[in-house]
Amino acid sequence: MTEKQLVRRNQNYLKYVNSFAPPTKHFATCGRAFMVGGLICTIGQFFRFLLEYAGLSGEELAGTVSVLLIFLGTLLTGLGVYDRIGKQAGAGSIVPITGFANSVASPAIEFKTEGYVYGMAAKMFLVAGPILVFGVTAGAAVGLVYWLLGL
Repeated sequence: MTEKQLVRRNQNYLKYVNSFAPPTKHFATCGRAFMVGGLICTIGQFFRFLLEYAGLSGEELAGTVSVLLIFLGTLLTGLGVYDRIGKQAGAGSIVPITGFANSVASPAIEFKTEGYVYGMAAKMFLVAGPILVFGVTAGAAVGLVYWLLGL
């Protein structure tokens, strides 16, 4: 079979598969993602206002708000609520801090039956591991550039 025939066969197959797929509602999906992502950020801001009123400031305030959002994301993942939010909101549910908590907690819950070491601990960073590696690498690269430029 020639390359042109393979390409044509693939194109025909994709047309066939897409004929069964429901049409994507891009504007509605983006709207829901925007609203849910904004709601998560609003909840974080609410926590910030409450903690400022309680007397926290600076790094204590930022750290406490982060911990509360991570806890909330992990709790909702454990209860199965975050997955339902993700199905409706799409990308809006992966606001960095709660989405990261979800990406660590989900595999830990899923693979717990395989044991604590080879299941939960080994698979916990299955999704989040590459994010950590590339995030740390990018941060180190930017820091090196700043250091070389003397900023």
